[in-house]
Amino acid sequence: MADKREKTTDQMKLWKESRGKQQPDVLTTGGGHPIGDKLNLQTAGPKGPLLVQDVVFTDEMAHFDRERIPERVVHAKGAGAFGYFEVTHDITRYCKAKVFEHVGKTTPIAVRFSTVAGESGKKETYVNVGRYNICGRPNSVVFISSQNVYFFVLHVFERSSIDCLQVSFLFSDRGLPDGHRHMNGYGSHTFKLVNAKGECVYCKFHYKTDQGIKNLSVEEAERLASTDPDYAIGDLFNAIANGNYPSWTFYIQVMTFEQAEKFQFNPFDLTKIWPHKEYPLIPVGKMVLNRNPFNYFAEVEQMAFDPSNMPPGIEPSPDKMLQGRLFSYPDTHRHRLGANYLQIPVNCPYRARVANYQRDGPMCMSDNQGGAPNYYPNSFSAPEIQSHCVESKFKVHPDVARYNSSDEDNVTQVRTFYTQVLNEEQRQRLCQNMAGSLKGAQLFIQKRMVENLKAVHSDYASRVQALLDKFNEEADKNASVHVYTRPGASTIAASKKCNI
Repeated sequence: MADKREKTTDQMKLWKESRGKQQPDVLTTGGGHPIGDKLNLQTAGPKGPLLVQDVVFTDEMAHFDRERIPERVVHAKGAGAFGYFEVTHDITRYCKAKVFEHVGKTTPIAVRFSTVAGESGKKETYVNVGRYNICGRPNSVVFISSQNVYFFVLHVFERSSIDCLQVSFLFSDRGLPDGHRHMNGYGSHTFKLVNAKGECVYCKFHYKTDQGIKNLSVEEAERLASTDPDYAIGDLFNAIANGNYPSWTFYIQVMTFEQAEKFQFNPFDLTKIWPHKEYPLIPVGKMVLNRNPFNYFAEVEQMAFDPSNMPPGIEPSPDKMLQGRLFSYPDTHRHRLGANYLQIPVNCPYRARVANYQRDGPMCMSDNQGGAPNYYPNSFSAPEIQSHCVESKFKVHPDVARYNSSDEDNVTQVRTFYTQVLNEEQRQRLCQNMAGSLKGAQLFIQKRMVENLKAVHSDYASRVQALLDKFNEEADKNASVHVYTRPGASTIAASKKCNI
């Protein structure tokens, strides 16, 4: 009879099989000393107290007390996998980055998929000039365009009423992807590509799933949330373990500086998309995931993605959110993993030799660069600059001020999505999902959201309002008031209409 167990339930069996006929290792303490008895404590007699000298116990307990590290502020729960990126099309006319230097080149990658609160993945490539990280999402836009507002949104994420294209994406069918394998990935931010001649263009990154887009119904998602909350993680693990390696095709969109100056809206606003008719997708390569993590904590929980990890040929644009993340991400990692987080194997740029003037710090796991000088410049043949790696020049003309972009057009692309991208059934599900989420909000919040939807399309607003009216009417009928008197007195529950 064939074994139908999922690979996620057989991880220990798979680990044992990977060892072949090797004998079990000698059990040791953290210091490497062999242990003669692991199950029984040293005590003064069979009923006596513990002894401080029982280092087997104290070694185990002290480590247990410290084995949890701070979880990520956002993207706390996720899945990870490893594989490779292969270049299939030449884009050296746009970018000199080594990862794209010729067709057929392959580069090892690490990927982590996660939710924001509590949709996005991040891709990392280990190139021979360091690490390259792409911070991305399963939708091409995000909620807000200002980094200064970002952490407020994260603090109240599930109750936020911010209105933009991403809200409509989130409540549409696209908001419930059927696992990580069946969703696209988008770099969200605008980046700058630089070629070997020093010529620059702006670009956006896209990963299109080769498995096809598949989404869950609300009912199926609710069932999985209660019966299999790790469904997406398990689906990815099982696919890779069974040799069904998921893949994504990588594209870029390109915009010249001149086009950016004349663009109808701010091209660095990541709440909006670049129309594909004007800026078509250019194929670049393929990402394939073919290895599960050997150990979740070591290779996934300790992964530290950082959009400031950009090899020569890829640079930041004026994107406000990107500029904020260039500082925020590495700063978070230093808090969560320590000052030397880049020495952790999964984060180490192992294909490049790290040579700098950074020394010491907690958990230094390297040779600390030996006796090399820790100051620059010096006269002792220590690391020198590479002039060909200097960033491209760019001009900045405007006055420095705190600019508010809230008066920009935030509805046209939402209207296009609602009227032209979605069909009738998808529009109805979008409105049902949105009303279902809004029904628990304060009435003035509901009204404010409906007013925002009116600016997008009257049909959008009227459908959501009709559904909210129905929900609110049912809530009024079923509402109960609980009156609590002094301690010990009985509780009176009366069904009546509530105006809260």
